[in-house]
Amino acid sequence: LSTLHLKDEKTKPDANGAVVKADDSVEKTEDEEKEDRAAQSLLNKLIRSNLVDTTNQVEVLQRDPTSPLYSVKSFEELRLKPQLLQGVYAMGFNRPSKIQENALPMMLAEPPQNLIAQSQSGTGKTAAFVLAMLSRVEPGNKYPQCLCLSPTYELALQTGKVIEQMGNFYPDLKLAYAVRGNKLERGQKISEQIVIGTPGTVLDWCSKLKFIDPKKIKVFVLDEADVMIATQGHQDQSIRIQRMLPRDCQMLLFSATFEDSVWKFAQKVVPDPNIIKLKREEETLDTIKQYYVLCNNRDEKFRALCNIYGAITIAQAMIFCHTRKTAGWLAAELSREGHQVALLSGEMMVEQRAAVIERFREGKEKVLVTTNVCARGIDVEQVSVVINFDLPVDKDGNPDNETYLHRIGRTGRFGKRGLAINMVDSKHSMNILNRIQEHFNKKINKLDTDDLDEIEKINN
Repeated sequence: LSTLHLKDEKTKPDANGAVVKADDSVEKTEDEEKEDRAAQSLLNKLIRSNLVDTTNQVEVLQRDPTSPLYSVKSFEELRLKPQLLQGVYAMGFNRPSKIQENALPMMLAEPPQNLIAQSQSGTGKTAAFVLAMLSRVEPGNKYPQCLCLSPTYELALQTGKVIEQMGNFYPDLKLAYAVRGNKLERGQKISEQIVIGTPGTVLDWCSKLKFIDPKKIKVFVLDEADVMIATQGHQDQSIRIQRMLPRDCQMLLFSATFEDSVWKFAQKVVPDPNIIKLKREEETLDTIKQYYVLCNNRDEKFRALCNIYGAITIAQAMIFCHTRKTAGWLAAELSREGHQVALLSGEMMVEQRAAVIERFREGKEKVLVTTNVCARGIDVEQVSVVINFDLPVDKDGNPDNETYLHRIGRTGRFGKRGLAINMVDSKHSMNILNRIQEHFNKKINKLDTDDLDEIEKINN
């Protein structure tokens, strides 16, 4: 499968040849460091070599309650074209992931059905919608038939890689990237059957430059909708593209989160959808023991941390700080005490972050000190302890319950028991902790010496 090659002056290849944009953002204010959703999503793609089997239950809401609802346990049941089945197995997929079990029968049904699906990175959703696109493409027809929107250039390239791998046994299939910097002659028509790109460039190619005839598009995929709508203008551009497409075009929208803004957007873009949602993951707290430690200031927090560390043998730990400055200070102090420490924060380029996480995964460092940049979606099986050096608060200083759940959810995964320790250094932070307890209706106990003995047993 050949692709249209392109250059972009603001990117550079990483060690694996993947193109990653330099993070040229200015230093963020000290009281907060907003996670960059697109970078986070790209990071998840770079560090996930295999599928994550989520523990979440999948909830399926079907548009037509009279049609049979079924899921599949094998790729053979989907009656894919032989070239596609070959492509699936060549990529190392042996059986469908949870999201694929439910989504693929809907996406491949005749007549085509629309879908809004919630799924995290690493659950196999890219492979699922790529299968849907490749199933509908007629390789003999030399014009665009499938259109996929990604929020950024780098995420488009990652999806493009999956299309190339899965379409490997379709020699006539070609892929074009509609991204900034990919200059084509005016009046030129594109012969590639699949176009993947960012909303602004795709809109130009469909309307102003007329490289694509939108009326011939059979499948429209909108990936990472939550990232998409966080970017100025992308929401409006996506809606304008969708309005040019034929009525019978299959619309597929994916998002890791389903807050109200994403829902409203999804309903504008996808008429009469089937819906796949993940049930909320709050039950993870049942396998996690939560404690707090009272201190008076930052130095006392550090000493308490060293004492805890000395008292228990830790497989691996993640320590969360509120700002880059604190994270940098803490990593340096822990190193001085002789601990193997990795530091992860937002000013690093995505491929640097991926390298740090890989080292931590391999156990080269036992402690990962990080800001919220790392709170979401990073699964390291060996993490047995999460320490909140600073409690998570939002920009107004109120408890950030969702971030708390994400942070401590890094432990107690894969059915194991985990441990979360919260450092409290003021009346204000005790108040935050009390409000977090109320929100989750879970008591957080004060840590004492007997607890450390109990923890040691859990860890072993």
